[in-house]
Amino acid sequence: MLESTPFEIPVFRPVTDPVSEKTDVVVVGLTESGALTPTLSAIDGLTDKWISRLIELGQLRGKQGELSLLASPLSDGPVMILVVGLGNKPVTRSDAFESSASAIRKLVDRKRDRVVVSLAESFPEEFQEQIVAGAVSACEVQALYQADPPIEVPASIEFSGIGQAVIDRGAVIGQSINQTRRLVNEPPAMVYPASFAERVEELAAGTELQIEVWDENKLEAEGCRSILAVGAGSSKPPRLVIMRYQGGGNEAPLALVGKGVTFDSGGLSLKPSDAMVDMKCDMAGAATVVGVMLAAAKLGLRKNLIGLCGLAENMVSGDSYKLGDVIETRSGKTIEILNTDAEGRVVLADTLDVAVQCEPQAIVDLATLTGACMVALGTEVVGMMTNDQALCDAVRQAAEVQGEPVWQLPMFELYDEKVKSKVADIKNVGEGRWGGAITAAKFLENFVGDVPWLHLDIAGPAFAESPKSHRDAGATGVMVRTLLQWIASKD
Repeated sequence: MLESTPFEIPVFRPVTDPVSEKTDVVVVGLTESGALTPTLSAIDGLTDKWISRLIELGQLRGKQGELSLLASPLSDGPVMILVVGLGNKPVTRSDAFESSASAIRKLVDRKRDRVVVSLAESFPEEFQEQIVAGAVSACEVQALYQADPPIEVPASIEFSGIGQAVIDRGAVIGQSINQTRRLVNEPPAMVYPASFAERVEELAAGTELQIEVWDENKLEAEGCRSILAVGAGSSKPPRLVIMRYQGGGNEAPLALVGKGVTFDSGGLSLKPSDAMVDMKCDMAGAATVVGVMLAAAKLGLRKNLIGLCGLAENMVSGDSYKLGDVIETRSGKTIEILNTDAEGRVVLADTLDVAVQCEPQAIVDLATLTGACMVALGTEVVGMMTNDQALCDAVRQAAEVQGEPVWQLPMFELYDEKVKSKVADIKNVGEGRWGGAITAAKFLENFVGDVPWLHLDIAGPAFAESPKSHRDAGATGVMVRTLLQWIASKD
């Protein structure tokens, strides 16, 4: 049976002296001002001002993102020194995450047993979790099925100036990002509705998450006809996964809802091959919900959460739902199907209704919903649409803290008319190409009632065609950090 490369998780622990102990590499930060951190100063003192001379000669410049790997002249201590450029601007949490991730990605090209990260000297104490999370996130790539290991994960990653409790929290965040990415990067033959649900149950084992899975019979009994319609053309039946975490007493939960179309052929509105090749990523919203819920449980966040993943495979067969079909959703609203490739919102119609019946204080949904959002905002910005400005502002503030770009799009009432159907309550597409991200959100708004609700269209940033210094191409795990920040900071 085909098996992907297993997770390799190093030992994560603190280290007291990053210079005197024998290590493969020590990672240090340097700004453009050339001011030496304590670790660089210690190395400088042991090497007759070697670091200072390199800075004076312009060989170490501290430019933002520049990585300089040096062979250490020390007979003891680190074999190599990796200097990470931090630029000349005030540092952010995003800088902490990306600098640490870039450093580890630079070092996984060959076997290294022990790497020491001394970046805490260059960042405020409240950024330490992000240093750890970034380092952990660098231990995952999209090449899951190559015969030779694509990376050599260090046996031990140690952190100078960071205590074990902070290391443990940062590791949970990094590993949850990687779990999200792994679910998205797996091929659709491996991750389909039933296997996705099974993986959630496996990942939740040993945590305080309670998992409930609705199979096709339960979905039928519950009236989830829109989820069943999208999955009707596939030999792999749909599922609804419900994850519950009770960390906040008797308060109403926060609901996270994820679109989980495990593969999207477009159905009878068939996609061309080029547009279909990456459609294993169409369940990134559901995978993000899983990552956030796992992290919240492992971190012991004092909030009540419910995560819902609507899972279906949109395929073509004689049983496929058709253009012109009218579907009665779980809520009773009827949908006219005018494009079977606008299936994610149809899956979310029932999933959101289940969320509403859980009586949450707010709902945030995540979906790789529209190419139109990518046209509007590009491939690195998340689109935000809401019926509650305070909720939107809170999540946007969390995104700004974590350095994940978001932008709010309008939800004017004039868009309501564009999703009204002549034969049903609503139709699953708007009027042609115009405002497609907004009309998709307007469709979803029909299923949330008066509950404060935020829709996050992650179609662009959830899956990357090209790598960056701090992450591989493929799944990115976008919004895991933002949502954890929002949940932890919510009153």
